[in-house]
Amino acid sequence: MGKYGIGIDIGSTTAKGVLLDNTLKIISDFIMPTGASGSRAVEKIMDEIASSSKLKLKGIPIISTGYGRTRVENAEQSVTEITCHSVGIHSLNPDIRLLIDVGGQDSKVIRIGQDGRPVDFELNDKCSAGTGRFLEVMAGVLGVSIDELGPLALKSLSPATISSTCTVFAESEVVGHIGAGKDPADIAAGVHASMAAKIASLSKRVGTVRPVCITGGVALNPAFRYYISKQLGTELWIPEKPQFTGALGAAVIAIRGLSG
Repeated sequence: MGKYGIGIDIGSTTAKGVLLDNTLKIISDFIMPTGASGSRAVEKIMDEIASSSKLKLKGIPIISTGYGRTRVENAEQSVTEITCHSVGIHSLNPDIRLLIDVGGQDSKVIRIGQDGRPVDFELNDKCSAGTGRFLEVMAGVLGVSIDELGPLALKSLSPATISSTCTVFAESEVVGHIGAGKDPADIAAGVHASMAAKIASLSKRVGTVRPVCITGGVALNPAFRYYISKQLGTELWIPEKPQFTGALGAAVIAIRGLSG
């Protein structure tokens, strides 16, 4: 086991880095927009981790993961997001058996074994309707920021029906509701309920096993948490920093190795 390990998760929307010591204590972490160049994001992450930790990072093993994991040229190995998210969550809460990770461009539901390794999983990577991008589009149509969308939805007393599972058609439904004078809070609630239902269907395919954890940027959205909890019929466990799970798992693997 090494003294330190670095995990870098280059997602489609954000890039994350985590530096751990061999007690799995987080020494430094950093998040930024991925932007047009994953390689530049990697450089920035390494600079920020070096600056905040006051450590020389040369020689510390790096594991990469995420959409742009091949852009981490100095990584010892690239490991799938499924494995890294599972390992990361297991290091934080070994009791978790189902992980729902909702990112900017994809979402995934992972059933986790007692050893922290993935047992089964389902991906939503062909359609944006179950992702953060879906919420961004709908926030734009409603004329609010993405940070305002969740709190707005929680004000609803009668959520609108959004029946389409396609972002384009759902957007048309939202425009129709606006034209009909529907309360924006009810429309926002309908958007979240529709998204939660889509992701819950992925969960049912792998088997909803409690306890359930939500990660990714969308885990910060209170309305999504409310509606997915309602769909699954269970309380949720949310990490303190839900966007860092993949990078955290990669750093654990960097210290312990894939077989650790």
